[in-house]
Amino acid sequence: MTIKTWPQDERPREKLLHRGPAALSDTELLAIFLRTGIKGWSAVDLARELITRFGGLGALLSADKSSFCVAKGLGEAKYVQLQAVLELARRYFAETLVREDVFTSPAAVGHYLQARLGHRSQEVFAALFLDTRHRLIVCEEMFFGTIDGASVYPREIVKRALQHNAAALIVAHNHPSGVAEPSRDDEAITRRLRDALQLVDVRLLDHLIVGAGQVVSLAQRGLM
Repeated sequence: MTIKTWPQDERPREKLLHRGPAALSDTELLAIFLRTGIKGWSAVDLARELITRFGGLGALLSADKSSFCVAKGLGEAKYVQLQAVLELARRYFAETLVREDVFTSPAAVGHYLQARLGHRSQEVFAALFLDTRHRLIVCEEMFFGTIDGASVYPREIVKRALQHNAAALIVAHNHPSGVAEPSRDDEAITRRLRDALQLVDVRLLDHLIVGAGQVVSLAQRGLM
């Protein structure tokens, strides 16, 4: 049975148009991106198989080119399209943060960081440098690898803050395990950064931990 033979309200495209994208499952959204299936499989069947094969939507979206292109129903053209979609999402959220007060837009910050860091296979420590109105100046990825007290250098972040004439910062890093709970190291890094930035009159607003579909704020946890 092809998707065209399905009831109207069960077809992914029609469902999106009538109920909005949030009403669709990961499989249905991916099926819309794929557009067509392969012999014997609808686009939804193929999408379900791909998500199962890669171990989840996040793993599929973050797959490297060689792993992505060898999967049945995919290829270089689909890889290029997907990378373009992901980059458009990142730029859209970044543009929102440039216009708005970041401190009063936690949802926008979370969406941006999920798009930028949520699917990375290694830990990345990023800093969002903000102006006096808490609008985004720039987001820079500062440190890579295992993020602990020895691998994050407050002096480098202070230096970049001064170069950008930033009035405030939000720092963030991802947990590739998908678990967004802050560790003792995360709390210690936050205190060191806060104290170093205070010396140059720059405020650390928050430290966000990005996991699988979740962003945890140390400020909201009272850990700042």
